[in-house]
Amino acid sequence: MSALSWGRGAVGVGRALRRSSSRPRASAEEGTLDGFWGPRRSSSASPCEQDRRKDWGHVELLEVLEARVRQLQAESVSEVSVKRVEVAQLSKGECQPPRKAQVQPCGRWAEKLNKEQRTMQKRKQRLQVKLQAHAQQLVNKLQPRPLRVEPRLMSGQLSSFLQHKAQESPWEEQLAQVLQEAPQKLLHKKQAPLDKEGEAQLSGQQQKLLAFLECCLVSGHLPLAHHVLVSHHSRPRMQKLLTLPMYNTVMLGWARKGSFKELVYVFFMVKDAGLTPDLLSYAAALQCMGRLDQDTNTVKRCLEQMARDGLQLQQLFTEVSLSKEERDVVLKAVAKAEPTVSPPPQPPPQVNTSTLLKGVYTKDGPVSYPKLHLPLQTLKDLFQQQLHVELTTSVYIQSVEKAPSLTKEMLQARKTLKALRAQWEAALRRVLQETKASLAHQAHEGRPSLFPFLCLLSERELVRMLLQALYALPAQGESLVVVAKDLGLRTFNRHMVQQKRLNNQVQALEQRYAQYLHLLACDTQIGILKPHPAFTQLLVAAADPTLTFETVDVPMLCPPLPWTSPHTGAFLLSPTKLMRAVEGTTQHQRLLERCPPTNLHGALDTLTQLGNCAWRVNGRVLDLVLELFRDKGCSRLGVPPPPSEAPRPREGHLPRGASPAHKAELRRELAGCLKVAREMHSLRVDALYRLSLAQHLRHRIFWLPHNMDFRGRTYPCPPHFNHLGSDLARALLEFAEGRPLGPHGLTWLKIHLVNLTGLRKRDSLQARLAFADQMMDHILDSADQPMTGRKWWMESEEPWQTLACCMEVAQAVRAPDPAAYISHLPVHQDGSCNGLQHYAALGRDSVGAASVNLLPSDLPQDVYSGVAAQVEVFRRQDAARGVRVAQVLEGFISRKVVKQTVMTVVYGVTRYGGRLQIEKRLRELDSFPQEFVWDASHYLVRQVFSSLQEMFSSTRAIQHWLTESARLISQAGWAVEWVTPLGIPVIQPYHHDSKFLVKGGLQSITCSSSRDTSQKPNTLKQKNGFPPNFIHSLDSTHMMLTALHCYRKGLTFVSVHDCFWTHAADVPVMNQVCREQFVRLHSQPILQDLSQFLVKRFCSSPSTRPQSLSQRVLTTKL
Repeated sequence: MSALSWGRGAVGVGRALRRSSSRPRASAEEGTLDGFWGPRRSSSASPCEQDRRKDWGHVELLEVLEARVRQLQAESVSEVSVKRVEVAQLSKGECQPPRKAQVQPCGRWAEKLNKEQRTMQKRKQRLQVKLQAHAQQLVNKLQPRPLRVEPRLMSGQLSSFLQHKAQESPWEEQLAQVLQEAPQKLLHKKQAPLDKEGEAQLSGQQQKLLAFLECCLVSGHLPLAHHVLVSHHSRPRMQKLLTLPMYNTVMLGWARKGSFKELVYVFFMVKDAGLTPDLLSYAAALQCMGRLDQDTNTVKRCLEQMARDGLQLQQLFTEVSLSKEERDVVLKAVAKAEPTVSPPPQPPPQVNTSTLLKGVYTKDGPVSYPKLHLPLQTLKDLFQQQLHVELTTSVYIQSVEKAPSLTKEMLQARKTLKALRAQWEAALRRVLQETKASLAHQAHEGRPSLFPFLCLLSERELVRMLLQALYALPAQGESLVVVAKDLGLRTFNRHMVQQKRLNNQVQALEQRYAQYLHLLACDTQIGILKPHPAFTQLLVAAADPTLTFETVDVPMLCPPLPWTSPHTGAFLLSPTKLMRAVEGTTQHQRLLERCPPTNLHGALDTLTQLGNCAWRVNGRVLDLVLELFRDKGCSRLGVPPPPSEAPRPREGHLPRGASPAHKAELRRELAGCLKVAREMHSLRVDALYRLSLAQHLRHRIFWLPHNMDFRGRTYPCPPHFNHLGSDLARALLEFAEGRPLGPHGLTWLKIHLVNLTGLRKRDSLQARLAFADQMMDHILDSADQPMTGRKWWMESEEPWQTLACCMEVAQAVRAPDPAAYISHLPVHQDGSCNGLQHYAALGRDSVGAASVNLLPSDLPQDVYSGVAAQVEVFRRQDAARGVRVAQVLEGFISRKVVKQTVMTVVYGVTRYGGRLQIEKRLRELDSFPQEFVWDASHYLVRQVFSSLQEMFSSTRAIQHWLTESARLISQAGWAVEWVTPLGIPVIQPYHHDSKFLVKGGLQSITCSSSRDTSQKPNTLKQKNGFPPNFIHSLDSTHMMLTALHCYRKGLTFVSVHDCFWTHAADVPVMNQVCREQFVRLHSQPILQDLSQFLVKRFCSSPSTRPQSLSQRVLTTKL
């Protein structure tokens, strides 16, 4: 929409607010868009347009001058002459009214006015002629050019054949002839090989062009795609962008329509470009023949040429991705020439042969895979509900924000907002139509544009999405890149849902999912864009209680679709990536597609199993949280306060003559208040979404589909309400299926409760159990009177989870038979410094293993306390030698000071980062002399690293080897790759930024991309990221092994990375499986396998890209 349209809308909002609210309105700087868009519009005007504006400005000036002359004439009697009025004697006693006085201008004003009028009249006439001519030129320019069908070929032989024989022989004969022609090798000027930046630019242009052609097909603009392909092919400089997949895309489109002539034209272009048709090319030709019911001889000649090109007939049915209908049409054509041919039978399902998964997929012995606690019919009903939600693409939820009482101002604001929305919808639709016409004209000129992408959805739906994005903008604004990316993803998701509905894939899904439910059911055997302040005020005044979410942002109402490939799983219709990555990244997807399918079985089945866990909302905890949230919140308990509680700067004007220091202090105070207010707003909105979704799902069972990141770590797909959130988010969730506590379940509930408090970390399990029994009065009081009692639960490290556990323990101990009590509360088993555990196991470091609980011990070991003790030993030695900072630190070295640094060393924290962490902890100590913070943090970070070196000798050696390997690999021009023990391919997505300009209607924005392998690797990020990412991949492998073996034993299992959850009764079984799989994992030659892979991948295989001398030297060192 133009700036003028938005400006008018903003003025309307401002007027509405002034009528409906007594609030002070925004300042002039905030409330106008002229300062933002006005100068930009002026500076971007063409010279002709500026001349026209100048002429119209003169016209307006003349009108002002005329009004001023009339005013002067009326006021100045001395400058006018009044004719004498003669009173004549009238007949019949009538009186003649006096004639009106005539006012005549005089003086220089009148002369100047007449002259200016004549001049402006001539200018108006000339301007009108110019405008009419310009309008006619614009109409002629926007007149769509006829779409080209016949290409201009570079090869003289092919061009002559196409021109002279087109009228003499039928198109079937021409296709047979062109298939027999050898690809033409055209003589172009020899070009220097492209550097990495040139390769990246060429690859980006090819991706955009291919996307344009594919989008033309799905949006019903196949002739336009053919026209752009012909335009590019006819220009030697543009032809270098074309690839065989682009020709195949257009060929496949004509084949689906049965347009043989256009298909032959594309085959001519393929041969003319020096390319050889592949399987998809022949599949398109055969499909077109099948639709036109071509004669046997034509089909036979096509198959013979395909065989001469080294392609086998059976490959059409095994290696080409076609729909069932397209396969049938191809088979119909092939059967004319080969009546006995039939598609090859489906190969038997392959089984993963990894030694780590042998126990999971073996068929020996009894297996007790768990079923859901719901009957088949209930699951079918839930499937229909979820299907309806995904077909509507949006979910509308009532906000849990405390609703203000209805006032006249609120009703007026809602009425105004509704009227403005209708105006904006009409204006947006008009501008969208104009934009589409302009982009269509651009495409008709042979230049790819966004036109087909804007045709994927109806104009009505696009306008609604734009307005929804406007309503979701925060008051402080949002990056235009983020908004554009979000709109693009929404458009893609909604288009995919529409395509599945149109292609009858929904019916096929219903049949497949019904079969899947038989396995689960219990009764049988997946720039800154800122809203105008007036609009923000209007939204606040309207207080709309409805929140709108995309389908993929909300938990599912039925079990997710099982993951069966990198493209299929999770939501029923909405597309979901198996491996989440930054939008635009393709390297992860390419690795997954090249990976043997059996290598992904373990990961796919793990994600399916994690998504199959059914959840419900803990209503008792939710009621308490909502009570606080609707009041004033409580930061100490993780309930964000409302914006009204944000700190405000001191009121009053800045006194004249204030010193620069005083001004700077006020600016810092204002900046601090704004920063805190924005952080509070962000936290408040996050809590609002979470609590509103919890309230919406309060009485329902729901599921959380999962996917993974590039290292294999798993995450729930719905972002706002899941078990990976804060203490509050986790306390709101519990298992939908309950299990009896059994003989040991209550014991584990009590131990879990003590673990959540953080009060007995160094005690044995028996001591923790005794402490729980000792504090039973406090536990019961917390459960019965959480807000009015002794509030013991509020002093916990995890207060809300502690409260939920107090309520569960209270119900269990009060039950007639605690062992028969059905518990829904998840019980956690968390790893102790999990990264160091993997390093100690990799290096077979017995001392380090003992400090992270890998060896049997009566008491749990705490590596953080061990490091603090070792640092204290070093400090005493230095203090005895007279080191001042060591003497100052006496009594201040604690577990808390060193914990964060010890925890993050394994994940690649540097000495600089560790020093900042320790500095922050020291500043939190009131009694520590702050003038020594800098020296003390420097001293402590050195001692922490020295202590870790002494305690984990092999860890540092392994980290150094990984870092040095990554440095050599990235400096040689590659991104670091490896394969996890479970078979998941991993590649690090760290590359140097490449900037590109995106031109828009409001503004042009410069985007940076560091996403893909065509760009130079970022050596610093590659080498610093390899050690922690490799350990994360081992951590995810251990979790997946534990999940699969727990599932085989019939357990409910979910995880938060290295923290494993199950029912209280099943904790002993889960603990056993967890330990067994850790031992099995590290019984593999992990580092040896990694070394062999790196040598084979980066040293043995021939490089596909040219290497400089220095890169070859680095490869030799590697």
